[in-house]
Amino acid sequence: MGKRLWVERNKDGSWDAFSDEGAHIKFGKGKGQFSPGDLMKVALAACGALSSQFAIEHALGEGKGAKIVADGTYDDASDSYLNFSEQVVVDATDADLSEEDAAKLKERVTRHIEKSCTVMHTYEQETPVRMSVTVRK
Repeated sequence: MGKRLWVERNKDGSWDAFSDEGAHIKFGKGKGQFSPGDLMKVALAACGALSSQFAIEHALGEGKGAKIVADGTYDDASDSYLNFSEQVVVDATDADLSEEDAAKLKERVTRHIEKSCTVMHTYEQETPVRMSVTVRK
């Protein structure tokens, strides 16, 4: 089982998410807040970023990374996302790569994300969710 996560409501209507390891993020439905759907897209982009980090740093140097834009097609009728897309942009303008080296980097980044991105793997399959509700009295 993975690390334990939980959410708690704030008096202002926003929510906080926490992990046993001390991570924290604020979310909600208000202006300037990530919605749960936004967080799904953030998870996809973040997974691609972490999965591609080694390949990019190996080619371009430590501290380099991709900008990843994630989006999705939302369907009101089913209240779900029909698909997601992500655009991975690697800024190699300072590296003076040849066309061949740029193509190899593109292939390597693609392979790393396709192999290691758990979020993408999860979104690509039907993923059952088991839910239980407890009302404390």
